[in-house]
Amino acid sequence: MLHDLSGDILLSGAKAIVQGVAPNDDFMHGLALQLRERMPAMYKDFRHHCQTSHPKSGELWAWMSADGRYLINLFTQDAAYEHGSKPGHASLHHINRSLHALRSFVQKEKVASIAMPRLSCGINGLDWGDVLPLIEKHLGDLDLPVYVYTTYQKGVKASEPK
Repeated sequence: MLHDLSGDILLSGAKAIVQGVAPNDDFMHGLALQLRERMPAMYKDFRHHCQTSHPKSGELWAWMSADGRYLINLFTQDAAYEHGSKPGHASLHHINRSLHALRSFVQKEKVASIAMPRLSCGINGLDWGDVLPLIEKHLGDLDLPVYVYTTYQKGVKASEPK
């Protein structure tokens, strides 16, 4: 079930935090930057994964922290293949494919709850009215709470329904 929340996603009690990135992303903005700063091991493992596996847009890469929580990176953007190049743009096609992969992942791994921001609606500028229906389609009928942080409020813990 989807829950629209305001607050700081990093204070979420969800068993998985989801974000949209590009293959070879440098994690220099927004939630990605905050995760890179808080969990440098995740970023190091992400870079290694990208260099060795050459993931494609529309896929995902998941990492489990020491406390047993997943950080799930959805490849919603075109890749940044050139060293030092900026990630490409997000697309609804990539979001659709990566949300399909996310659904399969959470079912297979029996993830109890997930938290996600408004995927690709910040820097990438996609329209939330176009992205939300894809989230509803792929995750809306799952038997687990899906916390969608639609409004960011730094340092504010949202009241997440169970």
